[in-house]
Amino acid sequence: MQTLREKRALVTGAASGIGKAIAMRLAGEGAELLLVDVNAGALADTAAGFERTGARVRTYVVDLTDLSRILGLREEVHRTGAIDVLVNNAGIVFGGAFLDVPLERHFTTYRLNTESLVAMTHAFLPDLIAGKDGHVVNIGSASAFIGLPFGATYASSKWAVVGFSESLVLELELLEHRHVHVTCVCPSYVATGLFDGARAPRTTRLLTADVVADLTVRAVLANRFYVKAPWLVKFTPAMKGLVPFRTFYRVAAWLGVNTSMMHWRGRRPA
Repeated sequence: MQTLREKRALVTGAASGIGKAIAMRLAGEGAELLLVDVNAGALADTAAGFERTGARVRTYVVDLTDLSRILGLREEVHRTGAIDVLVNNAGIVFGGAFLDVPLERHFTTYRLNTESLVAMTHAFLPDLIAGKDGHVVNIGSASAFIGLPFGATYASSKWAVVGFSESLVLELELLEHRHVHVTCVCPSYVATGLFDGARAPRTTRLLTADVVADLTVRAVLANRFYVKAPWLVKFTPAMKGLVPFRTFYRVAAWLGVNTSMMHWRGRRPA
């Protein structure tokens, strides 16, 4: 994407955390914001803060785990025009031993982290294809490249995001839609509250939402596919491919990855 000025950017999970930080950076680049979140109060507060800085903002209160609401959202958005940028950020995590987490929470994780992302892309990708310069941003995770005890469904939901993103960008190229780009953002733990109690692996520290947002918007403007942070995430896929399974996870255990979610508390969704 050559510029974000005068582009219309739709961001899900925009009332807080990474979504709010990305929206702030997009506004700083001159984009009009279309902010989606399930939390009406927090979304209104976020929008008011952006408007005080002069940003152009529209808000939509939607529970994206209800996939039937997404087509309605598309219709509502299209009353004011198509979009140029889609940021699929909305996500959730329920940590804990697999059998200790209620089955419905496992399914909620997939509905929001994976199914809603696919549904949002299916609904809004035609906008980007019909335009001249479009971009999809999918928020994945470092856990998309590695097994995560005490976060099995979260990690696997993000594995799906990476597979979907890679497949989509290749398909767009094969179909000659080269003006539409995809960026898949895969950070390690971010200090937004969702991962309270989780511990960053050795040699790394918790990222901030602002750092992830800055890396993301820079990647969009450079049409770069992957954002991987911190440094350890960049080497994980190569190490996993070269080292035997048990050896790799012995190293991961030494780094503290295998037990990083053992004391997860998180924040419950509104």
